[in-house]
Amino acid sequence: MSGARILVVEDDQTLRQGLRAILERSGYEVDTAIRGLDALKLIRESPPDLVVLDMMLPGLDGSYVLEQARKEGFTAPVIILSARTSLEDKVQGLRTGADDYVTKPFALEELLARIGARLRRRHGKGIHRFGDVLVDLEARVVQRGGEVVHLTPKELDLLELLVKNPGLALPRGKILDQVWGADYKGTRRTVDNFVRSLRMKLEDDPENPRHLLTVRARGYRFDPRGDE
Repeated sequence: MSGARILVVEDDQTLRQGLRAILERSGYEVDTAIRGLDALKLIRESPPDLVVLDMMLPGLDGSYVLEQARKEGFTAPVIILSARTSLEDKVQGLRTGADDYVTKPFALEELLARIGARLRRRHGKGIHRFGDVLVDLEARVVQRGGEVVHLTPKELDLLELLVKNPGLALPRGKILDQVWGADYKGTRRTVDNFVRSLRMKLEDDPENPRHLLTVRARGYRFDPRGDE
């Protein structure tokens, strides 16, 4: 996706400048950061469309940057660059919230292909994140901490409605119409039961949810940041 803005977080000057040059020649806007703290500041103040993130940084390391950004609601793709090649390192990076993991040394053509694929997927399809949960609406796959979570078709339909309407208080009646259809003969208690099931599967503390919130006397609201 030409024109997208990419943040490159890399402390090696030669690699950082090289990545910037080739990405700009490929039509991307590029910001760079050397330190983890600077990367977080850029993500907070002007969220990029994609982050290329080195794991071994001065000060805050890449793992902390990634984990903190995801906790704060940053949903754009993150591609890790790392000299660590073990399966354990790769799995940990993906569980922390990365979308891809590229080991050093790498071919620039491969990295560009991965960047393009992630941007096309993000801008053309429905990818949503909250906490350690990833929701891929096109594939109808939900992951938590990198592990696939089994949801029923109706649970997926309900979750899709909620994540597509962040911050909006959705009445139970509207949820019933949208998810189960206007001809559904069940009661609004059905919505409560399905939300409870989603909380059990996706919230850290189902009794005190941070993302799938109850709106008293009305219905439910999705908060991707989990501030409340």
